[in-house]
Amino acid sequence: QVQLVESGGGLVQAGGSLRLSCTVSGRTFSNYVMGWFRQAPGKEREFVAAISWSSGRTLYADSVKGRFTISRDNAKNTVYLQMNSLKPEDTAVYYCAADGGVLITRRALEYDYWGQGTQVTVSE
Repeated sequence: QVQLVESGGGLVQAGGSLRLSCTVSGRTFSNYVMGWFRQAPGKEREFVAAISWSSGRTLYADSVKGRFTISRDNAKNTVYLQMNSLKPEDTAVYYCAADGGVLITRRALEYDYWGQGTQVTVSE
């Protein structure tokens, strides 16, 4: 069984930064494509970013491109999401997810395992 645990969420003012972490246990972490998604109140879950198993390729939603950076440390079984220049519209619960497939993807249905989520709130 694969377990994902997110941390690093919190309250920050607009323009500020946060770094989310997601630690994976239970299977070989380096075999998984890792992704971050978010869900705001009353909205559907949306793709934020993804990274291939080797970190050779990344994918971002247009809304976060240039502000967020996804990275991973396979030795620590951890994926990160560095979020800069945060905006109130970034407020959401952020989830990390693991995909046992080969191709990097933004489709939530392709991801096999999910964390419990961490709240990010950006104030005006």
